Amino acid sequence: MIRRLRIVWPDEALFASREGRPIRLLAVSDDIDAALGHAVNRAGLGRLDVIVGCGDLELDYLGFLADAFHVPLAFVRGNHDRGGRWEESSGAAPRPLATGHLSRLEGLTIAALEWPGTRSDEAMRHDSRAWWDVARLATSIASRRLTGRRGPILVLSHAPPEGLGDRAADRYHVGFAAYRWLLVRLRPPLWLHGHVPPASVSDWRCSLGRTTIANVTGAVVIELVPPGSEWRPGDGRPGRGGEREAA
Repeated sequence: MIRRLRIVWPDEALFASREGRPIRLLAVSDDIDAALGHAVNRAGLGRLDVIVGCGDLELDYLGFLADAFHVPLAFVRGNHDRGGRWEESSGAAPRPLATGHLSRLEGLTIAALEWPGTRSDEAMRHDSRAWWDVARLATSIASRRLTGRRGPILVLSHAPPEGLGDRAADRYHVGFAAYRWLLVRLRPPLWLHGHVPPASVSDWRCSLGRTTIANVTGAVVIELVPPGSEWRPGDGRPGRGGEREAA
């Protein structure tokens, strides 16, 4: 089943040329949603603007979705992505976002955090590498702000922040402390991740302050709506150590 999520995106200028029309994303990760293989189901989703991926999906599948919906694609690597470094793949293959850096796509500023492995041991968990990636990203964000650009940022990571949509009983599926450190300071409106099976946690959404954290394993249609919409952010359940946003 394709889930749906609606988020107020605090950037009025982004919607000025869209006559208030939401920005619609299809976010995918880890598991292929069989429903997307059928044209009638894809048509039922309506117009999309961007495909985003949070890791552990074949390049062929990601490319298929981008072609089927005729929209751009942005994604990060996961811990089970194999076949060598993706940037060394065929020139025709889609390219992952550079981890620890910012990108622009369809007017959105996107921060990328791939699974923090190493070249010799990509699948294993490396907390120190997560801190290194976050430090690079924090530097990119600081440089952006020095030039006067302070708009909201969409974060894509494979694993979640610690205590926010993770699975505390399983170290391999515990989120990264570095990511939580970044979230508390950056306060992005939306943080998307995969890695954790949704059935193993109480809810695929949670919140901390003004940030909604969503597990997009499988597929989620996300609508970013302009300020002034009736819907309020923070409708997810609080994460471990988090608070539910006041209505």
